[in-house]
Amino acid sequence: MIGAIVVGAAGRMGATVIRTIHETEGIEISGAVERPDHPFLNRDIGELSGLGEIGVPLTGDIEGAVEAGDVVVDFTNAEVSLRSLEVCSAKGVAAVVGSTGFTPEQMEKVAGLAKRMRCVLSPNMSVGVNVMFKLVREVAGILGDEYDVEILEAHHRFKKDSPSGTAMKLGEIAASALKRDFGQVGVFGRRGVIGERTSREIGMQAVRAGDIVGEHTVMFGGLGERVELTHRSHSRDNFARGAIRAAKWVITQPNGLYDMGDVLGLK
Repeated sequence: MIGAIVVGAAGRMGATVIRTIHETEGIEISGAVERPDHPFLNRDIGELSGLGEIGVPLTGDIEGAVEAGDVVVDFTNAEVSLRSLEVCSAKGVAAVVGSTGFTPEQMEKVAGLAKRMRCVLSPNMSVGVNVMFKLVREVAGILGDEYDVEILEAHHRFKKDSPSGTAMKLGEIAASALKRDFGQVGVFGRRGVIGERTSREIGMQAVRAGDIVGEHTVMFGGLGERVELTHRSHSRDNFARGAIRAAKWVITQPNGLYDMGDVLGLK
C-alpha cells in the first residue's frame, strides 16, 4: 500500500485529493500537512474533507509527516512546494507537484533537488490537458507560420497567478513547435492603439470570474478559417485523479524530474 502525504490538505484542492485517495485502491492517506499557524491543526483530515474520521490529524510539521509515507502530493504554491521538495529530497521520498508560478530560478532549484529524488511536476495534472499539450505541438507544427496563435484561459476569482501555468505551458509548446522563443514572442493582453498584429507573436488572454474551475483554448487563426483546441474542467476531480495516477507511477521510477507526459507515455 502506498502512503501519500497531502500538503495543503485543508484547501479546496487538498480536500479533493484527500477524498480521491480515500476512494482509490492501492494508495492511502498517511499524512496531511498545512501551514504551522492553520486554525484546523490537529483536527482529523477526514472530518475536514467530508469523509468522517479516518485517524489522520492535520499537522504543520512536514518533516514529521514525510517520515510516515512514500510520496508527497502538493497543490499549494511555488514557494511552499519548493520547501516540500527540499524535505522530500532530504528524506528520499517521492513527490507529485501541481503548483504553478515557479520562477526560472526556482525551477533550477527543483531540477537540482530532483537529482536526489523522484518528482513529477506539471502545471496541470489533468489527463485531458496533457493530451491537449501533445495535440497543440502537432497542430502548430502542421499549420506553421501562416496561422496566428492566440491562447485564452479562464479561472475562478480566487486564482492568484496569471496567466495560468497551463496557459504558459501551451504557449511554450506552440512556440517550440514553431521554432520561436516564447519569452520574446509572448504578448500578454492588448490595449490601446498597438498597431497591426505581428505574424510571430503568441497572444495570451486571461479571464478571472466566479467559480470557473479551468478553461483553456488555443486558437490557430488563418485567413478564411480557424482551428481551435479547447479543454474545460468541470470539477477539480480530474486534477486529483491525474495526481494520484502520477503518484502511483513515480514511486517505481529512478530519481529525476518528470511531468505528466512521462506518466501518460505521451513522449
